[in-house]
Amino acid sequence: MEKPNTKPNNPNFSSGPCAKRPGWNISALKDSQIGRSHRSKECKEKLNEAIIKSKQLLKLPDNYLLGIMPGSNTGSLEAALWSLLGMKGVDILAWENFGKDWVTDVVDQLKIKNVNKHIADYGKLPDLSKVNFDNDVIFTWNGTTSGVRVPNANWIPEDRKGLTICDATSGIFAMKMDYKKLDVITWSWQKVLGGEASHGMLALSPRAIQRLETYVPDWPIPKLFRIANKKKLIKGIFEGSTINTPSMICVEDVLDALKWVESIGGSNEIVKISDENLKIVDEWVNKSEWAKFMCQDRDSRSATSITLSIKDEWFNKFEEEEQRETVKKIVSMLNKEGVANDINGYAKAPPSLRIWGGATVQNNDMKALLPWIDWAYHSVKSNA
Repeated sequence: MEKPNTKPNNPNFSSGPCAKRPGWNISALKDSQIGRSHRSKECKEKLNEAIIKSKQLLKLPDNYLLGIMPGSNTGSLEAALWSLLGMKGVDILAWENFGKDWVTDVVDQLKIKNVNKHIADYGKLPDLSKVNFDNDVIFTWNGTTSGVRVPNANWIPEDRKGLTICDATSGIFAMKMDYKKLDVITWSWQKVLGGEASHGMLALSPRAIQRLETYVPDWPIPKLFRIANKKKLIKGIFEGSTINTPSMICVEDVLDALKWVESIGGSNEIVKISDENLKIVDEWVNKSEWAKFMCQDRDSRSATSITLSIKDEWFNKFEEEEQRETVKKIVSMLNKEGVANDINGYAKAPPSLRIWGGATVQNNDMKALLPWIDWAYHSVKSNA
Protein backbone atom coordinates (compact mmCIF):
# COMPACT_ATOMS: atom_id res chain seq x y z
CA MET A 1 0.00 0.00 0.00
CA GLU A 2 1.39 3.41 -0.99
CA LYS A 3 2.23 5.97 1.64
CA PRO A 4 -0.29 8.89 1.64
CA ASN A 5 0.89 12.32 0.54
CA THR A 6 -1.16 14.63 2.75
CA LYS A 7 -0.42 14.92 6.46
CA PRO A 8 -2.61 16.47 9.17
CA ASN A 9 -1.61 20.05 9.97
CA ASN A 10 -1.68 19.10 13.66
CA PRO A 11 -0.58 15.55 14.58
CA ASN A 12 -1.90 15.75 18.16
CA PHE A 13 -4.79 13.31 18.61
CA SER A 14 -4.22 12.58 22.30
CA SER A 15 -7.28 12.00 24.50
CA GLY A 16 -5.86 14.15 27.27
CA PRO A 17 -4.24 16.58 27.46
CA CYS A 18 -5.79 17.30 24.08
CA ALA A 19 -4.81 19.39 21.07
CA LYS A 20 -4.73 23.15 21.51
CA ARG A 21 -7.26 25.24 19.62
CA PRO A 22 -6.40 26.00 15.95
CA GLY A 23 -3.89 28.82 15.63
CA TRP A 24 -2.75 28.68 19.26
CA ASN A 25 0.72 29.93 20.09
CA ILE A 26 2.55 30.99 23.22
CA SER A 27 1.59 34.65 22.75
CA ALA A 28 -1.92 33.68 23.89
CA LEU A 29 -0.51 33.68 27.43
CA LYS A 30 1.10 37.12 27.31
CA ASP A 31 -1.53 38.76 29.56
CA SER A 32 -1.37 36.14 32.32
CA GLN A 33 -1.06 37.53 35.84
CA ILE A 34 2.13 35.66 36.68
CA GLY A 35 3.91 36.55 39.90
CA ARG A 36 0.69 37.91 41.41
CA SER A 37 -1.27 36.61 44.35
CA HIS A 38 -4.31 34.66 43.20
CA ARG A 39 -6.17 36.56 45.95
CA SER A 40 -5.46 39.91 44.26
CA LYS A 41 -8.31 41.78 42.62
CA GLU A 42 -6.87 41.28 39.14
CA CYS A 43 -6.39 37.52 39.53
CA LYS A 44 -9.79 36.94 41.12
CA GLU A 45 -11.35 38.81 38.21
CA LYS A 46 -9.60 36.46 35.76
CA LEU A 47 -10.70 33.39 37.70
CA ASN A 48 -14.27 34.65 37.89
CA GLU A 49 -14.22 35.44 34.18
CA ALA A 50 -13.39 31.79 33.47
CA ILE A 51 -16.42 30.78 35.55
CA ILE A 52 -18.78 33.31 33.96
CA LYS A 53 -17.70 32.60 30.37
CA SER A 54 -17.95 28.84 30.88
CA LYS A 55 -21.44 29.14 32.30
CA GLN A 56 -22.57 31.46 29.51
CA LEU A 57 -21.13 29.38 26.66
CA LEU A 58 -22.57 26.14 28.02
CA LYS A 59 -25.92 27.79 28.78
CA LEU A 60 -25.96 26.29 32.26
CA PRO A 61 -29.17 27.08 34.17
CA ASP A 62 -29.00 30.44 35.96
CA ASN A 63 -29.56 28.84 39.36
CA TYR A 64 -26.59 26.46 39.02
CA LEU A 65 -23.33 27.44 40.72
CA LEU A 66 -19.99 26.89 38.95
CA GLY A 67 -16.59 26.86 40.60
CA ILE A 68 -12.93 26.10 39.90
CA MET A 69 -11.40 23.15 41.76
CA PRO A 70 -7.89 21.76 42.24
CA GLY A 71 -6.89 18.38 40.86
CA SER A 72 -8.55 18.54 37.43
CA ASN A 73 -11.80 16.62 36.87
CA THR A 74 -10.69 14.02 39.41
CA GLY A 75 -10.47 16.63 42.16
CA SER A 76 -13.87 18.06 41.24
CA LEU A 77 -15.58 14.66 41.22
CA GLU A 78 -13.86 13.56 44.44
CA ALA A 79 -14.98 16.77 46.16
CA ALA A 80 -18.57 16.01 45.16
CA LEU A 81 -18.40 12.40 46.36
CA TRP A 82 -16.81 13.20 49.72
CA SER A 83 -19.04 16.21 50.39
CA LEU A 84 -22.43 14.93 49.21
CA LEU A 85 -22.64 11.16 49.65
CA GLY A 86 -23.77 9.18 52.68
CA MET A 87 -27.30 10.52 53.15
CA LYS A 88 -28.77 7.97 50.73
CA GLY A 89 -27.79 4.73 49.09
CA VAL A 90 -25.76 4.91 45.88
CA ASP A 91 -26.21 3.50 42.39
CA ILE A 92 -22.95 3.73 40.48
CA LEU A 93 -22.35 3.00 36.80
CA ALA A 94 -19.01 1.98 35.32
CA TRP A 95 -18.09 0.82 31.85
CA GLU A 96 -14.49 1.99 31.68
CA ASN A 97 -11.51 2.78 33.88
CA PHE A 98 -12.49 6.09 35.48
CA GLY A 99 -15.99 4.93 36.31
CA LYS A 100 -14.41 1.99 38.09
CA ASP A 101 -12.23 4.42 40.08
CA TRP A 102 -15.41 6.01 41.44
CA VAL A 103 -16.65 2.55 42.45
CA THR A 104 -13.46 2.14 44.50
CA ASP A 105 -14.04 5.51 46.18
CA VAL A 106 -17.62 4.72 47.13
CA VAL A 107 -17.12 1.11 48.24
CA ASP A 108 -13.56 0.97 49.62
CA GLN A 109 -12.83 4.54 50.75
CA LEU A 110 -16.18 5.98 51.88
CA LYS A 111 -17.46 2.47 52.72
CA ILE A 112 -21.07 3.23 51.86
CA LYS A 113 -23.11 0.10 52.57
CA ASN A 114 -26.18 0.45 50.34
CA VAL A 115 -24.53 0.39 46.90
CA ASN A 116 -25.84 -0.96 43.60
CA LYS A 117 -23.06 -1.40 41.02
CA HIS A 118 -23.95 -1.37 37.33
CA ILE A 119 -20.83 -2.59 35.53
CA ALA A 120 -20.33 -3.25 31.82
CA ASP A 121 -17.36 -4.39 29.73
CA TYR A 122 -15.40 -2.04 27.49
CA GLY A 123 -17.48 -1.15 24.44
CA LYS A 124 -20.87 -1.49 26.16
CA LEU A 125 -23.18 0.45 28.48
CA PRO A 126 -24.85 -1.01 31.58
CA ASP A 127 -28.63 -1.43 31.50
CA LEU A 128 -29.74 2.13 32.26
CA SER A 129 -33.32 1.01 32.99
CA LYS A 130 -32.16 -0.74 36.17
CA VAL A 131 -30.83 2.38 37.90
CA ASN A 132 -32.60 3.28 41.16
CA PHE A 133 -33.05 7.05 41.30
CA ASP A 134 -34.24 6.95 44.90
CA ASN A 135 -30.48 6.69 45.51
CA ASP A 136 -27.72 9.08 44.54
CA VAL A 137 -26.50 8.09 41.07
CA ILE A 138 -22.90 8.43 39.86
CA PHE A 139 -21.90 8.00 36.21
CA THR A 140 -19.61 9.26 33.46
CA TRP A 141 -21.29 10.95 30.51
CA ASN A 142 -18.54 9.82 28.16
CA GLY A 143 -16.24 6.88 28.86
CA THR A 144 -12.91 8.37 27.84
CA THR A 145 -11.10 5.03 27.90
CA SER A 146 -13.77 3.00 26.07
CA GLY A 147 -15.32 5.32 23.49
CA VAL A 148 -18.81 4.73 24.95
CA ARG A 149 -21.17 7.51 26.04
CA VAL A 150 -24.70 7.69 27.35
CA PRO A 151 -26.93 8.51 24.33
CA ASN A 152 -28.91 11.22 26.16
CA ALA A 153 -30.43 12.03 29.56
CA ASN A 154 -33.88 10.58 28.84
CA TRP A 155 -33.22 7.70 31.25
CA ILE A 156 -32.97 10.15 34.16
CA PRO A 157 -36.37 11.06 35.68
CA GLU A 158 -37.40 14.60 36.55
CA ASP A 159 -38.84 13.46 39.91
CA ARG A 160 -35.73 11.63 41.17
CA LYS A 161 -35.19 11.59 44.91
CA GLY A 162 -31.41 11.22 44.84
CA LEU A 163 -28.75 13.40 43.25
CA THR A 164 -27.25 12.68 39.83
CA ILE A 165 -23.47 13.15 39.92
CA CYS A 166 -21.97 13.25 36.42
CA ASP A 167 -18.32 13.04 35.43
CA ALA A 168 -18.67 14.97 32.18
CA THR A 169 -15.06 15.71 31.39
CA SER A 170 -14.70 14.38 27.84
CA GLY A 171 -18.34 15.03 26.96
CA ILE A 172 -19.15 18.59 27.96
CA PHE A 173 -18.45 21.20 25.23
CA ALA A 174 -18.60 18.31 22.70
CA MET A 175 -22.01 16.72 23.27
CA LYS A 176 -25.51 18.02 23.89
CA MET A 177 -26.39 17.53 27.55
CA ASP A 178 -29.62 18.13 29.46
CA TYR A 179 -28.13 19.93 32.45
CA LYS A 180 -31.41 20.00 34.37
CA LYS A 181 -31.14 16.20 34.69
CA LEU A 182 -27.67 16.58 36.28
CA ASP A 183 -27.25 17.80 39.85
CA VAL A 184 -23.45 17.73 39.85
CA ILE A 185 -21.37 18.19 36.69
CA THR A 186 -17.56 18.02 36.63
CA TRP A 187 -14.98 18.50 33.91
CA SER A 188 -11.40 19.60 33.25
CA TRP A 189 -9.84 22.27 31.07
CA GLN A 190 -7.45 19.91 29.27
CA LYS A 191 -10.08 17.86 27.43
CA VAL A 192 -12.49 19.41 24.91
CA LEU A 193 -11.18 22.96 25.39
CA GLY A 194 -7.56 21.87 24.95
CA GLY A 195 -6.54 23.93 27.97
CA GLU A 196 -3.64 23.24 30.29
CA ALA A 197 -4.04 20.63 33.02
CA SER A 198 -4.48 20.58 36.84
CA HIS A 199 -7.73 22.52 37.15
CA GLY A 200 -11.31 21.28 37.16
CA MET A 201 -14.81 22.71 37.13
CA LEU A 202 -17.67 21.84 39.48
CA ALA A 203 -21.29 22.76 38.71
CA LEU A 204 -24.00 22.33 41.36
CA SER A 205 -27.78 22.35 40.94
CA PRO A 206 -30.08 23.84 43.60
CA ARG A 207 -30.76 20.26 44.79
CA ALA A 208 -27.04 19.64 45.31
CA ILE A 209 -26.66 22.99 47.10
CA GLN A 210 -29.56 22.11 49.38
CA ARG A 211 -27.85 18.82 50.27
CA LEU A 212 -24.66 20.67 51.23
CA GLU A 213 -26.64 23.10 53.39
CA THR A 214 -28.67 20.46 55.24
CA TYR A 215 -26.36 17.45 55.56
CA VAL A 216 -22.84 16.75 56.84
CA PRO A 217 -21.21 13.35 56.10
CA ASP A 218 -19.92 11.19 58.96
CA TRP A 219 -16.37 11.13 57.59
CA PRO A 220 -13.78 13.93 57.77
CA ILE A 221 -13.47 15.85 54.50
CA PRO A 222 -9.96 16.86 53.33
CA LYS A 223 -9.51 20.58 52.77
CA LEU A 224 -9.04 20.13 49.00
CA PHE A 225 -12.51 18.53 48.78
CA ARG A 226 -14.32 20.89 51.17
CA ILE A 227 -17.03 22.87 49.34
CA ALA A 228 -19.15 23.48 52.45
CA ASN A 229 -18.31 24.02 56.10
CA LYS A 230 -20.81 23.10 58.83
CA LYS A 231 -23.76 23.18 56.41
CA LYS A 232 -22.63 26.48 54.95
CA LEU A 233 -21.61 26.62 51.29
CA ILE A 234 -18.14 28.11 50.75
CA LYS A 235 -19.39 30.63 48.20
CA GLY A 236 -15.98 32.06 47.34
CA ILE A 237 -15.12 28.89 45.37
CA PHE A 238 -17.89 29.85 42.94
CA GLU A 239 -16.73 33.47 42.64
CA GLY A 240 -13.03 33.03 41.85
CA SER A 241 -11.57 32.33 45.31
CA THR A 242 -10.06 28.90 44.77
CA ILE A 243 -9.34 26.38 47.53
CA ASN A 244 -5.63 26.29 46.71
CA THR A 245 -3.22 28.30 44.55
CA PRO A 246 -4.14 28.10 40.85
CA SER A 247 -1.77 28.60 37.94
CA MET A 248 -2.57 31.96 36.41
CA ILE A 249 -0.89 30.77 33.21
CA CYS A 250 -3.45 27.94 33.03
CA VAL A 251 -6.23 30.43 33.77
CA GLU A 252 -5.07 32.65 30.91
CA ASP A 253 -4.94 29.63 28.63
CA VAL A 254 -8.50 28.50 29.38
CA LEU A 255 -9.74 32.07 28.88
CA ASP A 256 -8.09 31.97 25.45
CA ALA A 257 -9.85 28.66 24.69
CA LEU A 258 -13.22 30.04 25.83
CA LYS A 259 -12.76 33.15 23.68
CA TRP A 260 -12.03 30.85 20.72
CA VAL A 261 -15.28 28.96 21.35
CA GLU A 262 -17.08 32.31 21.47
CA SER A 263 -15.40 33.47 18.25
CA ILE A 264 -16.59 30.50 16.18
CA GLY A 265 -20.20 30.73 17.30
CA GLY A 266 -20.40 29.15 20.73
CA SER A 267 -20.80 25.66 22.13
CA ASN A 268 -23.25 24.51 19.43
CA GLU A 269 -20.55 25.04 16.82
CA ILE A 270 -17.90 23.02 18.63
CA VAL A 271 -20.41 20.21 19.16
CA LYS A 272 -20.85 20.20 15.35
CA ILE A 273 -17.08 19.85 14.83
CA SER A 274 -16.95 16.82 17.14
CA ASP A 275 -19.99 15.25 15.50
CA GLU A 276 -18.42 15.72 12.08
CA ASN A 277 -15.17 14.09 13.25
CA LEU A 278 -17.14 11.03 14.34
CA LYS A 279 -19.00 10.99 11.01
CA ILE A 280 -15.69 11.09 9.12
CA VAL A 281 -14.36 8.11 11.08
CA ASP A 282 -17.68 6.28 10.73
CA GLU A 283 -17.60 6.57 6.93
CA TRP A 284 -14.01 5.28 6.91
CA VAL A 285 -14.80 2.35 9.22
CA ASN A 286 -17.76 1.35 7.03
CA LYS A 287 -15.34 0.86 4.13
CA SER A 288 -12.55 -0.75 6.16
CA GLU A 289 -11.78 -4.46 5.96
CA TRP A 290 -9.90 -4.45 9.27
CA ALA A 291 -11.17 -1.67 11.61
CA LYS A 292 -14.36 -1.51 13.68
CA PHE A 293 -15.68 0.60 16.55
CA MET A 294 -15.18 -0.87 20.01
CA CYS A 295 -18.72 0.38 20.69
CA GLN A 296 -21.12 -1.39 18.36
CA ASP A 297 -24.15 0.70 19.38
CA ARG A 298 -24.17 3.73 17.08
CA ASP A 299 -26.19 5.86 19.53
CA SER A 300 -23.65 5.30 22.31
CA ARG A 301 -20.45 5.99 20.36
CA SER A 302 -18.27 8.79 21.63
CA ALA A 303 -17.59 11.73 19.33
CA THR A 304 -14.46 12.60 21.32
CA SER A 305 -12.62 9.47 22.50
CA ILE A 306 -13.19 7.56 19.26
CA THR A 307 -12.00 4.02 20.00
CA LEU A 308 -11.31 1.45 17.28
CA SER A 309 -10.75 -2.29 17.52
CA ILE A 310 -9.31 -4.60 14.87
CA LYS A 311 -11.57 -7.24 13.32
CA ASP A 312 -9.03 -8.79 10.91
CA GLU A 313 -8.61 -12.57 11.42
CA TRP A 314 -4.85 -12.16 10.98
CA PHE A 315 -4.74 -9.89 14.05
CA ASN A 316 -7.18 -11.84 16.18
CA LYS A 317 -5.25 -15.10 15.94
CA PHE A 318 -2.61 -13.51 18.22
CA GLU A 319 -2.58 -13.63 22.02
CA GLU A 320 -3.39 -10.33 23.74
CA GLU A 321 0.27 -9.47 24.41
CA GLU A 322 1.11 -9.92 20.72
CA GLN A 323 -1.91 -7.83 19.75
CA ARG A 324 -0.71 -5.01 21.99
CA GLU A 325 2.75 -5.17 20.42
CA THR A 326 1.19 -5.00 16.96
CA VAL A 327 -0.84 -1.91 17.91
CA LYS A 328 2.32 -0.32 19.36
CA LYS A 329 4.08 -0.84 16.00
CA ILE A 330 1.23 0.90 14.18
CA VAL A 331 1.28 3.78 16.65
CA SER A 332 5.08 4.06 16.44
CA MET A 333 5.04 4.28 12.64
CA LEU A 334 2.47 7.07 12.71
CA ASN A 335 4.45 8.93 15.35
CA LYS A 336 7.71 8.68 13.36
CA GLU A 337 5.96 9.99 10.25
CA GLY A 338 4.72 12.99 12.22
CA VAL A 339 1.06 12.32 11.44
CA ALA A 340 -0.37 11.07 14.76
CA ASN A 341 0.82 11.34 18.35
CA ASP A 342 -0.58 9.34 21.26
CA ILE A 343 -3.36 7.29 19.62
CA ASN A 344 -2.68 3.98 21.37
CA GLY A 345 -5.73 2.72 23.24
CA TYR A 346 -5.93 3.07 27.00
CA ALA A 347 -3.53 0.70 28.76
CA LYS A 348 -6.26 -1.17 30.66
CA ALA A 349 -8.63 -1.34 27.69
CA PRO A 350 -8.54 -4.16 25.12
CA PRO A 351 -5.92 -3.62 22.36
CA SER A 352 -7.19 -0.65 20.37
CA LEU A 353 -6.57 2.71 18.76
CA ARG A 354 -8.06 5.82 20.38
CA ILE A 355 -8.38 9.02 18.33
CA TRP A 356 -9.50 12.27 19.94
CA GLY A 357 -12.33 13.89 17.99
CA GLY A 358 -13.02 16.94 20.15
CA ALA A 359 -13.41 20.32 18.46
CA THR A 360 -9.77 21.37 18.73
CA VAL A 361 -9.10 18.58 16.20
CA GLN A 362 -10.11 20.02 12.85
CA ASN A 363 -12.21 17.97 10.43
CA ASN A 364 -9.59 18.20 7.66
CA ASP A 365 -6.94 16.80 9.99
CA MET A 366 -9.19 13.85 10.83
CA LYS A 367 -9.71 13.21 7.10
CA ALA A 368 -5.96 13.38 6.49
CA LEU A 369 -5.15 10.99 9.35
CA LEU A 370 -7.26 7.99 8.36
CA PRO A 371 -5.39 6.97 5.16
CA TRP A 372 -2.19 6.99 7.23
CA ILE A 373 -3.71 4.58 9.75
CA ASP A 374 -4.63 2.28 6.83
CA TRP A 375 -1.09 2.52 5.50
CA ALA A 376 0.48 1.80 8.89
CA TYR A 377 -1.78 -1.19 9.55
CA HIS A 378 -1.10 -2.80 6.18
CA SER A 379 2.64 -2.07 6.49
CA VAL A 380 2.83 -3.84 9.86
CA LYS A 381 0.75 -6.75 8.56
CA SER A 382 2.81 -7.22 5.39
CA ASN A 383 6.06 -7.18 7.40
CA ALA A 384 4.85 -9.64 10.05
